Amino acid sequence: MRTPLRLSALAMSTIAFAMPNNSSLRPDEWRTPAKWHRTLKKAEPGTLLLDTSGVEFRSARFSRRWKYADIHTFDLSRRELTLLTYENRPWHEPGERPFRFTLGAPMPSDVAAQFSEDVGKPVRNGEPLPSFGAIEEIPAHRRAWLRGSNGVLRLKDDGIDYTTETENGRDGRSWRWADIQTLANPHPYELRVTAFREIVEFDLKRPLSRDLFERMWDRLYASGLNLSAGHGDIHQEIHQ
Repeated sequence: MRTPLRLSALAMSTIAFAMPNNSSLRPDEWRTPAKWHRTLKKAEPGTLLLDTSGVEFRSARFSRRWKYADIHTFDLSRRELTLLTYENRPWHEPGERPFRFTLGAPMPSDVAAQFSEDVGKPVRNGEPLPSFGAIEEIPAHRRAWLRGSNGVLRLKDDGIDYTTETENGRDGRSWRWADIQTLANPHPYELRVTAFREIVEFDLKRPLSRDLFERMWDRLYASGLNLSAGHGDIHQEIHQ
């Protein structure tokens, strides 16, 4: 059984992972033709723009802009983007208002990575950044209710990526530590990632060493994430 994590200066110094500097990834501006899909209305064609201060949709009839601070989260796959804002839904509908777009071109991985950093809150980023070096790469199968996918888990200093060549691109993920709530490794050939609004399970085609899993776990908690009075118990339970 693993003892609760102690975030001492010594423990921090022995963790092998280091936070990267993504400032070099920032493009001044990225844009693509896009369609804004609205309930009971025809999709509105226009241009989606990301720059250093926010996201904007421009069309012939109107434009709409969101500062990064006003975006609660986003869900990105190869050609789809949904922004969830803090704006209330119309007509007294419950919850926050989503804005769904189909993209004329896939968002590049470096743009998606910077977009995640700019929003700051936990997100679902389906465009991993394969050029960033991995501590280890493990071939894996992602479980799904109807159809799973085969790809590669890339364990990195700043999080975990899953890359795959599925046609719709929906299975790929790039999780920063900020996007991950907890990890589980019931045995060397299985990994479960509990992330923002999803739980993803992988069958590993090569075993994950206990040492590497321990380092991943410590890196997650050493980032200052999910630290509360009850997490020591969860920490012990998952490592039993």
